[in-house]
Amino acid sequence: MEAIISFKDVSKTYQMGEVEVPALRGINVEIIKGDFVAIIGASGSGKSTMMNLIGCLDIPTKGKILLKSQDIAKLSESNLATLRGKTIGFVFQQYNLIQTMTAFENVILPLELQEVNDIFAKERAKKMLELVGLGDKMNYLPTQLSGGQQQRVSIARCFVANPEIILADEITGALDSVTGKEIMGILKKLWVEEGKTIIMVTHDLNLAKYAHRSIELKDGNIIRVGNNKKIRRGVAA
Repeated sequence: MEAIISFKDVSKTYQMGEVEVPALRGINVEIIKGDFVAIIGASGSGKSTMMNLIGCLDIPTKGKILLKSQDIAKLSESNLATLRGKTIGFVFQQYNLIQTMTAFENVILPLELQEVNDIFAKERAKKMLELVGLGDKMNYLPTQLSGGQQQRVSIARCFVANPEIILADEITGALDSVTGKEIMGILKKLWVEEGKTIIMVTHDLNLAKYAHRSIELKDGNIIRVGNNKKIRRGVAA
């Protein structure tokens, strides 16, 4: 099994005035290509720091992070930005949709920016909206959609550009529990059908059960790495 991301004795410390604040302490973990991983832990455990490091939005203070066998700390800013842009897609708690554009226009936008063939781009955007259950809402503006539907659009927009890794940061945080479960079901469906590596940050242990594997953090340390026995790709165990 191929590791798409490797943390090797990774520490991250932030300087707060004259005080050093450790956020991660000597982390060693691998994330396998095609896996669905939940990063869990209480507030202040280091979840967001780990997510930022995985997403190449920051570099470690100590240790090494390999993304597709490349040490991110040794890449130039431009090369790191290129690797991040081609490899990683982000879905956040805030939907970040352009309010004056329809669902279809929001989803196709990343492909237009990449100057992808117009026919392919339209078919791909349509397919992704259908996969998230919004095939009949393509021409709706965000203001005409519920919060859950807007999050579906943001997920479709993330997947449309075909990134290898999806980083999902508390994506159900602004939703009620029922809608949150629907969103997680869609994310799992896309994991199965699109074959991506999904890394999800959540404080909700019930939502973490949708993932195949969990990494639990406490005070900047990994205290548990385990498989969720009830979840396998495509089926319940």
